[in-house]
Amino acid sequence: MKDILLTTINAKWIHPSLALRLLKANLGALEDRCEIIEFALRQPLCEKVNPLLAARPLILGISVSIWNHLASLELLCELEKSRVGQKPVIVLGGPEVSYLPQEAEIFRYADYVICGEGEDAFRTLCEDILAGGHRSGETAKFIHAENIDISKIKSAYHLYTDEDVTKKLIYVEASRGCPFNCEFCLSAVKSGEDNKVREFPLEPFLAQMDELILRGVKTYKFLDRTFNININRALGIMEFFLEKINHKNEFVVHFEMVPSLFPPALRKTLSRFPPGSLRIETGIQTLNPEVAARINRAGYQQKELDAIRFLREKTNAIIHADLIAGLPGEDIASFGRGFDRLLACLALHETDNMEIQTGILKLLPGTPISRHNGTFGMVYDSLPPYEVRETSAISAADIMRIKNFARFWEIIVNRKLIKFDLNKFTFEKFLSLSDSLYAHFNKNWGIDKAELRDMVNKLCTSYII
Repeated sequence: MKDILLTTINAKWIHPSLALRLLKANLGALEDRCEIIEFALRQPLCEKVNPLLAARPLILGISVSIWNHLASLELLCELEKSRVGQKPVIVLGGPEVSYLPQEAEIFRYADYVICGEGEDAFRTLCEDILAGGHRSGETAKFIHAENIDISKIKSAYHLYTDEDVTKKLIYVEASRGCPFNCEFCLSAVKSGEDNKVREFPLEPFLAQMDELILRGVKTYKFLDRTFNININRALGIMEFFLEKINHKNEFVVHFEMVPSLFPPALRKTLSRFPPGSLRIETGIQTLNPEVAARINRAGYQQKELDAIRFLREKTNAIIHADLIAGLPGEDIASFGRGFDRLLACLALHETDNMEIQTGILKLLPGTPISRHNGTFGMVYDSLPPYEVRETSAISAADIMRIKNFARFWEIIVNRKLIKFDLNKFTFEKFLSLSDSLYAHFNKNWGIDKAELRDMVNKLCTSYII
């Protein structure tokens, strides 16, 4: 048994948490007294509770996000009911709890809450607790951690297990932060130095990537939200991976890039990646200039579309582009026009290298998008992930239609259930298809693939390749 136990509920089994590994790696002398146990969202509750009860740690640290908030709350409640013997000191952290109001229900189960980056704060707290120290009162309960000097963070990549390396996505980060202030994003909560992009020292980072390549990692997913904000640095990292790929190392690298920042040097390097080795994620979000300006998002829509078209025509990249439905003042017709413009840049008679993800606007705690609630009739779910339910521009019924559209697009188009000639498709046509599919199945989850394929074949034969 270890004195410190770190846990989280990952979206899927293949998504190991880099955050937990960083907390453990930066515990200093306490690292050997810590272990990590991870769970997946769809695991039965008993499979999460029993290992934690059996471990009997002195300190239990739980990482919480909007996607696992309710599952974490359920876990904490069950631990409280099932506990026998001494209760561990429960410490919560993560992007979700960092901005929640202090009266949030999940905090009832916490002894401490670390708001912000936890590598230093968690170590200091554990040292105090294990030394017999005690912090009391609500003020002491909430620990507001400042951004830390990431050049002094100890690397955690060695804590990925052999099973992680061979069977899961491996998350890495070359930088932290985002210089933009889109109002729906947590980056807009911070300002000044707190919102500055901070870069890990490049040479040590590349040496760590080299070690992971030698261990046989198959997929590198960069957590950097603006990987190409520093072009020269981005080029250096991509050249490193290109050299390894050219030496017959087979793996995939996944970067999230700012679509309005694609200078010639970046384009030239991206075009050199061989098929199957590169994924690019780009946040388009909206192609309505008025809506973009309203939420403090730079108006570079044409540049963004030009970058998407370049990636589609001149590279082998698998392209993942995001749009958000339900933004203040954007109606379903405007969203559909934006979807069609994006689709026109991606569709070249086959769908192998493109994905469009339609997200529903979320009111993340503390974000300034809430300032539009009254003016634009924004109504959100009170529970995570805090999705918009209706606006003055989109009815609740149409929000549900877009949700169904997004789900069916994901399982039919993005997952390649059927190959479409997307040049013949439009937002309205697929929306009509998703309406019909939902009317037939009365659900958009858990549908047998063969039955879904047959129904799509019956409904839209003329679009299928």
